[in-house]
Amino acid sequence: MDLYNYRRLYRWSDRLAGKIKKRNQAASSSMEPKPNAGKNLIISVNSRDFARFPVKTHVICAGDDMAVAIEKYARPYLEKGDFIFLSERIVAISQGRAFRIKDIKSSPLAEFLVKFVHKSPYGIGLGSPWTMELAVREVGIFRILFAAFLSALTKPLGLRGIFYRVCGKNINAIDGPCSYTLPPYNEYAKLGPKNPQKVARDLKERIGFDVVIIDANDLGVAVLGKSGDDISDEFCKRVFSDNPLGQTNEQTPICIVREVETS
Repeated sequence: MDLYNYRRLYRWSDRLAGKIKKRNQAASSSMEPKPNAGKNLIISVNSRDFARFPVKTHVICAGDDMAVAIEKYARPYLEKGDFIFLSERIVAISQGRAFRIKDIKSSPLAEFLVKFVHKSPYGIGLGSPWTMELAVREVGIFRILFAAFLSALTKPLGLRGIFYRVCGKNINAIDGPCSYTLPPYNEYAKLGPKNPQKVARDLKERIGFDVVIIDANDLGVAVLGKSGDDISDEFCKRVFSDNPLGQTNEQTPICIVREVETS
């Protein structure tokens, strides 16, 4: 090859390398977690600032290993000291605790009890015969009747939540399909996750980061499981007070929470 053609080949190779570098940088930038639409990246808790990075995944199904999902989707962005917050819905789904509503035959008891459930615009909860039927099956007929009886007695006194406290078993995490639910789960009702505290601890052992399993919506936040007793419920609720994972079809069931310096 003569000098002229060699120089042309060198310049072409250099330009190609530059294009590849720019393309990789663009791809890397596009893959960086960013806040969901209408949500803030940073929140202040006790004068400390925390970033919440939602992580998009495939549509989680029954049998999926959440540790594998975290390794695949979140591991590239994790740094020392990070927390991993998981949507309780996705944990329950991976455990096979979501059921097609057409396969749930509601009992007369469920259809009676659902008449007394407050309907919320932020989710179905126990406000459908299918989800109430799941609650009856989860806690048993006698316990749910006892909870309903105590709730009827105490509600006129201004005491709220007695039904859920007596039932236990995280039945407040039971939910059904809404118009904004991501398919195919817009045709499913689900229980809360089973043994969420154990799940969180087991995940920490496997991935090496603290894990919190959380039930957050635009109405409130409930902490269902934590990998360590040193993680306070109050911190978890405040850092997720604006539901950074979103309420519709964001498909971001994993959130990396990281303390940051903003000054």
